[in-house]
Amino acid sequence: MLSHPLTGVIPPLVTPLLDADELDVDGLEKLIEHVLAGGVHGLFLLGTTGEGPSLSFRLQQEVIQESTRIIRRRVPVMVGISHSSFAESLRLAEHAASCNADAVVLAPPYYFPAGQPELLEYLEDLTPRLPLPMFLYNMPSMTKIHIEVDTLRRAADIPGIGGFKDSSGNMVRFHEFLQVMRDRPDFSILMGPEELLAEAVIFGGHGGVSGGANLFPRLFVDLYEAARDLNMPRVKQLQEHLFNVRKLYGLGKYTSTFIKGVKCALNLKGICSDVMAEPFKAFRQPEREKVAQVLSAVER
Repeated sequence: MLSHPLTGVIPPLVTPLLDADELDVDGLEKLIEHVLAGGVHGLFLLGTTGEGPSLSFRLQQEVIQESTRIIRRRVPVMVGISHSSFAESLRLAEHAASCNADAVVLAPPYYFPAGQPELLEYLEDLTPRLPLPMFLYNMPSMTKIHIEVDTLRRAADIPGIGGFKDSSGNMVRFHEFLQVMRDRPDFSILMGPEELLAEAVIFGGHGGVSGGANLFPRLFVDLYEAARDLNMPRVKQLQEHLFNVRKLYGLGKYTSTFIKGVKCALNLKGICSDVMAEPFKAFRQPEREKVAQVLSAVER
């Protein structure tokens, strides 16, 4: 089911939890049906928004198994396998393949920062062993490693690597990624930060992995389509709405506020629980009231 290149809006799915190591299966089903009803083009499990690195290996496996069961191959499924251990990334990829996922997503190992030549060697060692196509994930705020432009160009020649998600937020660098890959129409370049989705698509990006699409999938699908069609008045209108939605992400004090805001809003919408993976806790009442106010204003 994986198109080449993969295009569109691929939400990094929130992981609904009942406690730190128990999946909210009912909430997961409601969430998946909610985003699929919004017309998204794929789903990304166990990413940053899904708190993937904070979940036990057993729970990661359950998330993959239950999600693929619910999705029933209606859209492509991508699974995050980022880990500080080579062997654990490979084990998770093998489980994803056994559950009929379509691709895996890999950020650089995030404990010992690798140099660019070391990162390429790592990819050359791991990729041939993977049972599924792999997308590279540039997430320097979490991994301490910026995937450089020439590293992407060389990595794209490794058989099995079919795309790239850039969450650096550096639009100049994103244009450089597009430029260096201009002769690879089969290779997907996807934008991470959702406020840059429209600009990325207008200039040749293939879509976005937008966390806010957990809440408002149709908004992001409409924005992607307007940008793809170069419908600038529509892009401007939808972009203004998107920035109102983003107010939900800044209602706490710490870096975790984005995921807390999304989970809290989903809980207020009756979709799933807002339990966070450790070491974080869900918003308490003062922040919940702020989320409810913003949500009410956005949904008018």
